[in-house]
Amino acid sequence: MISIREVEHVALLARLSLSEKEKEIFAEQLSTILDYINKLNELDTDGVEPLYHILPIYNIFREDEVKTGTSREDILANAPQVEEGQYKVPKII
Repeated sequence: MISIREVEHVALLARLSLSEKEKEIFAEQLSTILDYINKLNELDTDGVEPLYHILPIYNIFREDEVKTGTSREDILANAPQVEEGQYKVPKII
């Protein structure tokens, strides 16, 4: 069982301010979590290879291909305001 003092220490490290009721609740919850972890540590995992990712991963990169880009006129065609070939935006200062 995690003590209230240990919960206060963790709260201090996390810069949390907890009420007495919250400290009691968190002490119980953290104890439950640690009990579960201890149960997992009892499992026999000999011969089980660790997973690095739950799904199979393979190279998803595509080949580099040179393509023609969109022209400046086409890009600026939908802009609300354009000045000297650039987007015009309101001054913000």
